Amino acid sequence: MDEWVIWLIVAVVFGIGEIATLGFFLAPFAGGALVAAVVSGAGAPTAAALIAFLVVSVVLLAALRPVALRHRKQAPSLRTGTAALVGRHATVLERVAEDEGSVRLDGEVWTARPYDEDQVFEAGTRVQVLEIRGATALVAE
Repeated sequence: MDEWVIWLIVAVVFGIGEIATLGFFLAPFAGGALVAAVVSGAGAPTAAALIAFLVVSVVLLAALRPVALRHRKQAPSLRTGTAALVGRHATVLERVAEDEGSVRLDGEVWTARPYDEDQVFEAGTRVQVLEIRGATALVAE
């Protein structure tokens, strides 16, 4: 079997390992193996392919891993739709009890129920939205 094919197989194995682990640790080695496959396919000796693999892998690891770690620590994406309403404050318009009521939430009138079924909120009370189920906001103080 040609040496470049072996390097290509190594690159695929590293790529599959990266997909399985999602740690962004094996991807630079897959890139190094791909470069080594190209170098080997061009007719360079085994030592040159190995050096190319090591150099490219280390450079990619040093350059890309800090970027990947920064992206993993970013705040979650902006929430949209009803998910964006969770955590917001609302004002009770009609008494909110287990049989429902209504609140003004983000400028709109929503049906509401207390998150804890034993709670009751009178009109004018400021509540927080804990969950949205369908078109009903589940609220608590």
